Amino acid sequence: MPIKKASSKHWRQTKKRTIHNKKVKDSLKFLIKKSRKLIEAKKKDEAKEEIKKAIIALDKAAQKGIIKKNTASRKKSRLMKRLNNLK
Repeated sequence: MPIKKASSKHWRQTKKRTIHNKKVKDSLKFLIKKSRKLIEAKKKDEAKEEIKKAIIALDKAAQKGIIKKNTASRKKSRLMKRLNNLK
């Protein structure tokens, strides 16, 4: 446990941010998995809609610093590559 007031405040803030960031990352993983499952099931129209949602969520997370910009770009690129390879 921290001794000074400032360090205890920092500790509380860190816990709060960690919880929020984990929720955002979990929702990202869920959206990406859902998109991949739809692609594997060859449901192109539904997959397009889910990928749009995933891309928006990835951009927001990157903008807020929850994930890195290049990570977001890589994940978006891989999703779109899978969708475009779908016939």
